[in-house]
Amino acid sequence: MNISLITVTFNSAASLRYTIQSVLSQSYPNIEYIIIDGASKDDTVSIIKEYEPKFYGRMRWISEPDKGLYDAMNKGIRMATGDIVGIINSDDFYHRTDVMAKVVNVFQDEAVQTVYGDVRFVNSDNLDKTVRYYSSKNFFPKLFRYGFMPAHPTFFTYRRYFEEFGYYKTDYKIAADYELLIRFLYTHKLKSKYLPLDFMKMRTGGTSTASIKSNILLNKEIVRACRENGIWTCMPLLFLKYFIKIFELIFTRE
Repeated sequence: MNISLITVTFNSAASLRYTIQSVLSQSYPNIEYIIIDGASKDDTVSIIKEYEPKFYGRMRWISEPDKGLYDAMNKGIRMATGDIVGIINSDDFYHRTDVMAKVVNVFQDEAVQTVYGDVRFVNSDNLDKTVRYYSSKNFFPKLFRYGFMPAHPTFFTYRRYFEEFGYYKTDYKIAADYELLIRFLYTHKLKSKYLPLDFMKMRTGGTSTASIKSNILLNKEIVRACRENGIWTCMPLLFLKYFIKIFELIFTRE
């Protein structure tokens, strides 16, 4: 079984080495690594070229202007040739070498159509200290109504489902990943398996948490995503998830 991992980059030189090295270090051999760069102006492309030979033909990449994050993700998925597709952001990295091996092992069960797990949020100044542990353990599709989703960077599914059910919607600014997960897991009811594993470390400070303004936009897009997929929700319901985040911060696992 072949896995295609996709990383979207734009001026990502400060963190990209960690990401690439973590993919390179995976014990599972059948990984196709695709990097979609949005015409970076820093050393991103130089770093990609530096690591390309170390993949022995298993890395493919492009660097060209795009229409945003989700357009770039769609490019990567369309380039993919693997059976299974997953996303690893350029600020994230696998802190263990057996993640892909464990993911593939779950997909040996033919009834499983998607897999997801947990992530650790870390501060850029101290990558060894977990500041928040995001667990997908208790997720089930009805929780989309309340603003909850499985950790998107841990989401793996068959490439054919993107062709069948559609790609990321590029008219979303922040929550196209949320909408796609609703579409795959709620609307089309793909059978999921939770893998009790912290897949990766994610640096804090992503787009959806960058400011109050971006949080408001995120929640508006979540409401839209739910309604487009037949789920009723409203802004007050979504605010409940912030109480859960507080508990995750207080009771995070080291």
